[in-house]
Amino acid sequence: MAGETIPLKISEVDLDKIKSYKIPFVIDFGSDQCIPCKQMAPVLETLNEEWQGKAIVQFVDVWKYQTAANDFPVSVIPTQVFYNADGTPYAPSESIQKSIEFTMYSDKTTGKHIFTVHQGGITEAEMRQIFAEMGVE
Repeated sequence: MAGETIPLKISEVDLDKIKSYKIPFVIDFGSDQCIPCKQMAPVLETLNEEWQGKAIVQFVDVWKYQTAANDFPVSVIPTQVFYNADGTPYAPSESIQKSIEFTMYSDKTTGKHIFTVHQGGITEAEMRQIFAEMGVE
């Protein structure tokens, strides 16, 4: 990863590759045409640039790349999916859950936590709060 720039916009999600960087990450599923997605775009651009080498911030337009969200619990856009540096789903603290609403998904068979998502727009301050909890300053 040294010197490599991680792009903001992607057309497909390669979880194995993203997890191989061993830093926290978020994938934002949205569209260039959706109003809340457009409002979030500058936040994603800023954090993608600022956190190069510390965290990964990526966006996929699910209207253009309709199969990109197939393996994720995306029912509305924008939806963000958060992961820790070790590739496990982010588990927000109780204090963060009081101010930011998350949905946690578990495997129906094993009960194992498999996704942590936030649905709807999210602010830069909220993103910074989440990533600070994952060790990103």
